[in-house]
Amino acid sequence: MALPIVSCLFFLLMISSATACDRCVHQSKVAYFSKASALQSGACGYGSSAVGFNGGRLAAAVPSLYKEGARCGACFQIRCKNSKLCSKEGTSVTVTDQNTNNQTDFVVSSRAFSAMANQGKAQDLLKLGIVDVEYKRVPCDFKNKNLAIRVEQSSKRPNYLSITFLYQGGQTEIVGIDVAQVGSSNWSFMSRNEGAVWDTSRVPKGALQFRLVVTAGFDGKWYWAKAVLPANWRNGVIYDTRLQITDIAQEGCSPCDDGTWKRP
Repeated sequence: MALPIVSCLFFLLMISSATACDRCVHQSKVAYFSKASALQSGACGYGSSAVGFNGGRLAAAVPSLYKEGARCGACFQIRCKNSKLCSKEGTSVTVTDQNTNNQTDFVVSSRAFSAMANQGKAQDLLKLGIVDVEYKRVPCDFKNKNLAIRVEQSSKRPNYLSITFLYQGGQTEIVGIDVAQVGSSNWSFMSRNEGAVWDTSRVPKGALQFRLVVTAGFDGKWYWAKAVLPANWRNGVIYDTRLQITDIAQEGCSPCDDGTWKRP
């Protein structure tokens, strides 16, 4: 259930300035990891679940794109600018880690890197190691999957709860989480521990409900997951929120950066 935000206007205006130009095309370079495991164990905290994201086309993003974990799970369309080796469409990637190498905006899995290539040119592209690219953020589409919550192994019922959000669709960022006992209006905030992981040491008793502040460009909403975790929630289990987030950024781009690919 999505609820319009009334009381958090100032908070959301501050958020929106950082998410501007989400749909615009940017120029950079991209390199790749030879082992996908480097991205599966990345800073977002997805762990082994990451291997199933986007067919293994994963990416580590620079801090300005990673945004202290707010962009974990975000999807980007990337294509290289070498028309002899690379296709016009490029490939999509899902952010699962932070890239601390300032030479490239992304370091991607080898599967994602080779997916930019024209047919029969993947090995030639991989030999280059690093290429010039253009990229833009695109909505994530998990088809019929609902937003899910995984209870992390570090949780210790009843005093400590750590959760990770999976299958966050659209072109969105989760920027705030509250938790309460089902049927109660006594909400407690959760803090971002790292990446997509949120935690609290003030765990309400009983079954738990959540409300999320979700932004998409300049827009923001409350989403209310009314009954998610049972009273006997267990570590390592994934729970269905019965929510699907599909919001897409609506802000415009500058005339020289209008969201369209530049290479014919």
